[in-house]
Amino acid sequence: MQASRRLAVARLWYEGNSFNPLPRRLDDFRAREWDKGPEVALRYRGTATELGAVVDFVGDYPGWEASFLRVASAIPGGPVAQADLDAMIDEIVAGIAGERWDAVYLSLHGALIGTDDLAPDLTLLRRVRAAIGPDIPLAASFDMHACLPAGIGPLVDVMTGYRSYPHVDMHQTATRALRILDRRVRGEILPAVTLLPVPMLPPSHEMRTDHGPMAEMVALALRAQSGPGILDVSIFGGFAYADSPHAQATICLCHERGAEIDALAAALGAEMEARRADFLCDLPGPGDGLAEARRLVSQGVCWPVAVIDPADNPLSGGIGDTTALLAALVAGPDDLPVVFSFFHDPDLVARAHAAGTGAAIRASLGGRLAPDFGAPVVIDARVERLTDGRFRNVGPMERGVEVRLGRTAVLRRGNLRVVISERCESVNDPGWCALHGIDLGQTALFCVKAKNHFRAAFGPVCGAMVTIDAPGPAPADQRLLTYRHVPPHYLTPQETTP
Repeated sequence: MQASRRLAVARLWYEGNSFNPLPRRLDDFRAREWDKGPEVALRYRGTATELGAVVDFVGDYPGWEASFLRVASAIPGGPVAQADLDAMIDEIVAGIAGERWDAVYLSLHGALIGTDDLAPDLTLLRRVRAAIGPDIPLAASFDMHACLPAGIGPLVDVMTGYRSYPHVDMHQTATRALRILDRRVRGEILPAVTLLPVPMLPPSHEMRTDHGPMAEMVALALRAQSGPGILDVSIFGGFAYADSPHAQATICLCHERGAEIDALAAALGAEMEARRADFLCDLPGPGDGLAEARRLVSQGVCWPVAVIDPADNPLSGGIGDTTALLAALVAGPDDLPVVFSFFHDPDLVARAHAAGTGAAIRASLGGRLAPDFGAPVVIDARVERLTDGRFRNVGPMERGVEVRLGRTAVLRRGNLRVVISERCESVNDPGWCALHGIDLGQTALFCVKAKNHFRAAFGPVCGAMVTIDAPGPAPADQRLLTYRHVPPHYLTPQETTP
């Protein structure tokens, strides 16, 4: 009987925002995803995730067995404390070293940054390659917003990235990487990876793939895959809030060794640069955005109208603490049913749970972590609902994954309901509404700290969406940010700090 092929699997998935003042620690990873061994397959079987794809791959491709080493992820935030980052990398490398593997697969984000190391994905891949030697095939998948040093290319045999934003193709992305890896192990192909940096760093607000410049680039990439010797073409937009020398767009070609790829890479890079201005957006402020949302409601647009504040979106490294949108909301009339999601405030959640459902409470909302992004907004409210913060995703993004927000509370003041939580994680799934007893059909304005991932589940149920720009760690207007490491010419003239 032929021996099973052994696949080592590890994951370190994190997006670091250099302008978030709160460094991430190990406990933040342990709170979201911190698994190892057989429990990984049990947790992710049947889910729309990279790890779910590994489970399916092993089931669909007889002869493979997967060993799950450390898999870890955290909600985006500030840079990871260097000692904690080193500990995670050390554990992954130690799990790989000294074992016999037929292949290695890493699920990475690509915008990971540490308080000292601004290219930890490169650090990890260098150490993994040193541990397995030059001949063991190594595959990696990345988020569309990866910031990729060119030195990653020679370290990996197989590489691909998400093609959809919102990221509803995590499972498909890992499946592509694993299928190419299988062909490499079988000796059918001899792949290599070439990365071409593109000297631009667009914000991700206009990077959705249902339309616009990134949709056009993904279509070009898919057509390019029909070329001889081309195995995969991925377009990476970079992450505009990771202040790193490697924060830029990137063209990635996974190809058979010896294939002619230089002209193709250059052509795709030129297409990306030609769309530089198309990635920019001119968004209203909170007051104007709310006025537009109210106008849409008055014209009979179906409820809810979403008002989206991406500058404090947790999945862009937001802090769940900025107040400009809420301040504009409470300064206006209280004539429409409104849901505001959310504020991250463990102490206020504890007070609400101690007070109990129905209790009156004076709440100081926001402005506790970074007052520069807005002063606290004080309201007198009552505690309408308390939860344990647990639900399972039922929408298209990370479908089937259990979400753990920590405890949450719904506070009510007149027609306004505000959700507060112990963990900094935005609403991206209908399960969130069910948890908090929110009927969106009875909600006129749904005000959220979110961005494009919100649209995957809620686009079909919102009558309209209005996106605003406001002070926060992830604004659309990059002139509000002070970069130290991103080359100035990567920013368009409209974005360059005066």
